[in-house]
Amino acid sequence: MVRPDVLAIIIFLCVYTFLALSTKHRAIAVWIGGILFFIFKIITPQYGFLFINWNVIGIFCGTLLVSELFIHSKVPAYLADLLVNRSNSVGVAMLLVCILSGFISMFVENVATVLIVAPVALEIAKKIRTSPVPFIIGIAVSSNLQGTATLIGDPPSMILAGFLKMRFNDFFFLLGRPSIFFSVEIGAVASFVVLYLIFKKYRQRVRKVEKTKIESWTPSCFLIGMIVLLALSSFVDVEFSYLAGIICMIFGVIGLLWQGRRDKTVAIGLLKNFDWETTFFLMGIFVMVAGLKNSGCIDEIASFIKKAGVSNTFIVYTILVWFSVFVSAFVDNVPYVTAMIPVGQTLANGFDIPPFLFLFGILIGACLGGNITPIGASANIVGIGLLKKKGYECSFWDFMRIGLPFTIFAVIAAYIFTWIIW
Repeated sequence: MVRPDVLAIIIFLCVYTFLALSTKHRAIAVWIGGILFFIFKIITPQYGFLFINWNVIGIFCGTLLVSELFIHSKVPAYLADLLVNRSNSVGVAMLLVCILSGFISMFVENVATVLIVAPVALEIAKKIRTSPVPFIIGIAVSSNLQGTATLIGDPPSMILAGFLKMRFNDFFFLLGRPSIFFSVEIGAVASFVVLYLIFKKYRQRVRKVEKTKIESWTPSCFLIGMIVLLALSSFVDVEFSYLAGIICMIFGVIGLLWQGRRDKTVAIGLLKNFDWETTFFLMGIFVMVAGLKNSGCIDEIASFIKKAGVSNTFIVYTILVWFSVFVSAFVDNVPYVTAMIPVGQTLANGFDIPPFLFLFGILIGACLGGNITPIGASANIVGIGLLKKKGYECSFWDFMRIGLPFTIFAVIAAYIFTWIIW
């Protein structure tokens, strides 16, 4: 008879291998794994259902609706045009557009950010008759980097908040110390130096572009209002158990109703194109981690690291960061982060320290590591797809020439800052 912990890890590794090799049917794969957990009685369906962090699911769904409305309002495109018109060279314009994509991705899903900003880069490249490949890569890696900075920027950040009961404000200051936001921004400054060195050869003057006409400022007000209420909710729902998800869902529904009154076709289109796959994928990942935790796998992995003789906090922190970078260069960071958070917590308990050092290290490594290769993050895959549609090929090496130094500089800066603070 196979031990439950061994069986759980076999099922998880099979699912993880599929996720590493394929970008399709992710939700189906994780739910097959979850159902196998139920069949082999590793967990009960009730336990799996209760383990799903519904607050995180609410944040994801509500934020996704608001961000789609924000995109449709044309405000992000307008801001991009504004930056281009105020730049004195193509290189500076593209650097500013990458910085803008990073800023937008703090509040909007990374793939959506690439779709918002990429047309600007493509238009600039067309006007100066050069390849847009480095520009699109710069936008993709910038959006991946900054999405980690806030609670609503990226699913791994939401998952971390759910496990640690971190509120919106905790991403900025936690226990009186600068939190993950500042680690990411320190990394961003270092990485934008890399982009500056890459783009500085484009000294051509920028031709003025016609500013995009804004459809409505209302979605921007929804987004700002949601962020403000999320910040205030930290004082009400101290345990981060329900309120943030409710706030995001309320804004999402109000935004959808508002759009329905303006243009019913667009509202229906938003529902039809809603990212249901990622929603069910996140639910399934929670169920799978519930199986790993209930079977004792998490404790076994943490115990193995301790038994391997790694008893120095700095060495464990370093291993967690750079192993996360390596893994996330090739596979989706959501299942990895979800599985590793309990491991980091258990290790921290063993060292008798707060969990923030190890868990912030995992988040930094996993979210920034996806920038190394074109398959490391969904935003990268979308960016490469846009280039292909326009007739431009981007090889694995073309991407790594920008993604690798960008990632190394960003991770080193964030890694050192996080160690000093935590």
